Amino acid sequence: MSNSKVVAMGNDHVAHDLKFILKADLEEMGYTVINFGCDSSDAVDYPDYARKVAKAIIDGEAAWGVLVCGSGLGISIAANRYKEIRATPVHDSLGARLAREHNNANVLCLGAQTTGTWVARDCLKAFFATDFIADVHGFRVDMLKSM
Repeated sequence: MSNSKVVAMGNDHVAHDLKFILKADLEEMGYTVINFGCDSSDAVDYPDYARKVAKAIIDGEAAWGVLVCGSGLGISIAANRYKEIRATPVHDSLGARLAREHNNANVLCLGAQTTGTWVARDCLKAFFATDFIADVHGFRVDMLKSM
């Protein structure tokens, strides 16, 4: 089976409720979700979950990632430590669309405390409905690979 419809998902304890909602949305959209996230409110460290999602993408187990923490910021910083990962925190559907179109983002990062549930769901749908415009923006993403 191709991994193009497989999403690795991770979250910390702050975001477990939102993770369950987004996971259901992804499955409704036809994606298989690998849940690497925390399923309770017991305190955990977000870098551990960013690492699991990044490794799943790098190892070819998943094509995409969704990471959720309190702000979406810390978990995106952690994920971007990995060379093949282009993780971006977004706060609206326009940002989600542009992250895909312009930056070929492969990991969507959301903040459970900064982005409401409905907006987060809109971001998710926009991210996964948008293709990268390689002929216009591909050379810039290639520049990132060489850094």
